[in-house]
Amino acid sequence: MTPVELSAFAICVALICIGLYTKANNNRQSSGHGLLPPGPPGHWFYGNTMPKPHAHRKFEEWTKEYGPVFTLRQGRKLLIVVGRYQAAVDILEKEGANTADRPRSISSGETLSGGMRTLLVGAGDRLKKLRRALHSQLQPKVVETYEPIQMANAKNVILDILENPSAHQAHAKRYAASVIMSLTYGKATPTSYSDPVVQDVNKCLTRLGVTLQPGKWMVDAFPILRYIPGYLSTLRDWHKEELALFRSQLDGVRKQMESGQARPSFAKYLLERQAEYELTDDELAYLAGSMFGAGSDTSASAISIAIMAAATHPETQAKVQEELDTVVGRDRLPNFGDMDMLPQTMAFVLEAFRWRPVSAGGFMHKATKDIFWKEYCIPKGATIVGNHWSVARDPEVYPNPESFNPQRWMRDDGRVKDDAKYYHVFGFGRRVCPGQHVAVRSVFINTALIHWAYNILEEPAKKIDTLAFTDTANTHPLPFHAKFVPRVERLRELVEEHIE
Repeated sequence: MTPVELSAFAICVALICIGLYTKANNNRQSSGHGLLPPGPPGHWFYGNTMPKPHAHRKFEEWTKEYGPVFTLRQGRKLLIVVGRYQAAVDILEKEGANTADRPRSISSGETLSGGMRTLLVGAGDRLKKLRRALHSQLQPKVVETYEPIQMANAKNVILDILENPSAHQAHAKRYAASVIMSLTYGKATPTSYSDPVVQDVNKCLTRLGVTLQPGKWMVDAFPILRYIPGYLSTLRDWHKEELALFRSQLDGVRKQMESGQARPSFAKYLLERQAEYELTDDELAYLAGSMFGAGSDTSASAISIAIMAAATHPETQAKVQEELDTVVGRDRLPNFGDMDMLPQTMAFVLEAFRWRPVSAGGFMHKATKDIFWKEYCIPKGATIVGNHWSVARDPEVYPNPESFNPQRWMRDDGRVKDDAKYYHVFGFGRRVCPGQHVAVRSVFINTALIHWAYNILEEPAKKIDTLAFTDTANTHPLPFHAKFVPRVERLRELVEEHIE
């Protein structure tokens, strides 16, 4: 036999052995650990085929059929999908210490990210030091100091829409890129969304989002595949590109510091405290790069979703505008100081988060011990995913879940409910997104300003498909048309008067 034939034969034998082991192991897991949650039947060898596109929507169908928690198999790995609110609280919050780990990800975690992307790093010392550095600059008190940057860029969105309303999604992307580039690298604002660096970062994010799709890379179910020559070469090339990009941005800040010209930024803060946080140059580069990538990508999408919701639900838009007219009036712009007096506006934001969650499918956790829930056992080593789409559609918590109803977030006394308000949007337990406070404030101030400035209309001839989204880990609305009619006299003059 030729070397190629021998390799093919060895791989076939290995796959058969894996299949037989998987079948026997599945039997042991069902009886030795306790009863697994039910789930759709799969092939005896490779298990369940991950649904495409938009797996999170199929998971909701299976949640309705099999219950709040169901099981899928990939090779000899178990995927436990949590699709209802109380189950998510019980499994991913109350058992947070035992679900803080991430499953091994050969494709997106080890190969594409070099084991350094905070989102995918497993529990341990590296995760602790990365999150400690992130939290230092993303805790609520620090986040309040970012208000001038967020406000300045949100005002520019109003002017951008006035100039070119058809490009409103691009304006949201420019806002997010400008804010995060300023916070991360101290770049002067506004930053154009067509900036080559922004485009390069977003290209990396697109690659990550595609790679993270369930079942996209079979190597995560069958690790032996990583030994096939060339199989992971694309991901290795992508890793080299994004690491070089993140290093170049960090080096730019380092040079500015040497010349005394560096503006305050997350990267500058990290470089000044690199020894304190025990970060290597590559870890530091990835930490800053990932902060920019994640913050820009998600905020841009959430702002566009809020615009979509306003255009397709004029009655809720009118309620927000009534509040803005009462509290703010039309002679000045709303600002962060009005936040506590605008509960209807915040309720609108929270409902937009729930209605079309950006990270619709959630991200994977790993059980580090057997977890018992009702009569079922989630065995140690199983992968657990809290499906944001399904949790947000729990009819017991959100009656008539397909409707867009901001009033579900309001208390009887007219204030916003403060219990679990961001629960299904930013993740679960100890892996909740550390940038949530920046994101909420970005979406709030843009929603307040856009509602204050414009009536947002859906034209009958250009109906909006509110389910048309990209099929990526962080989803974005596909291009849609909305009409913006100014509702404030002297809009341009008022906005320009308040731009510093």
